[in-house]
Amino acid sequence: MKILIIEDDDRIADPLAEDLKRQHHVIDIATNGFEGWEYASATQYDLILLDLMLPQLDGITLCKRLRTVKYNALILVLTARDTTIDKVVGLDAGADDYLVKPFELEELSARIRALSRRTPEIRLPILVHGDLQLDSHTCQVTYQGKIVSLTPKEFTIIEYFLRYPTQVFTKAAILEKLWDFDKLSSEETIKTHITNIRRKLKAAGSCDNLIETVYGIGYRLSAE
Repeated sequence: MKILIIEDDDRIADPLAEDLKRQHHVIDIATNGFEGWEYASATQYDLILLDLMLPQLDGITLCKRLRTVKYNALILVLTARDTTIDKVVGLDAGADDYLVKPFELEELSARIRALSRRTPEIRLPILVHGDLQLDSHTCQVTYQGKIVSLTPKEFTIIEYFLRYPTQVFTKAAILEKLWDFDKLSSEETIKTHITNIRRKLKAAGSCDNLIETVYGIGYRLSAE
């Protein structure tokens, strides 16, 4: 899933993003309500994790604004206010669920799974590019029906490419997007992962350049 975290406390946002990335989700972080609105206006997310006590634009107002423009992402409210009226206000604003801080990461993951099962039409569970398929429910990648065994990072890279099949990605962009919490990684790391993905896809029957090198720029998915 592509998830936007709108949270101004990096002590919450950073470990939350790290945990969700390990689960193969693509993550963006906004630190205030206006920035969250700008992110959402530019990208269609599957899920928004929305703190209510945000600077510049509070979470309730942002949630109402998103629903007013028919933004159909799942919205899970994160709140430190454990009262019935606060929960009702959040749900009435258009949120799909709420979670009271502090919370365990395992509980948040369970809530996300429950939401995705309850409203499967919100997101596309299978991403397809020719004979390549990625099932976001099972975290499984196949080529012509053959399972391609990938590491978590390789899976995340493939998902990123499949979500933006016509876009060219520089090594720096991939590194910044998917390696936020691994400061030891470099652009050479990206090259190694791409090489390994190509090898595994070729073993499953793909052409040599399913992930195409755009010389001097980066990589993109090519039409088979």
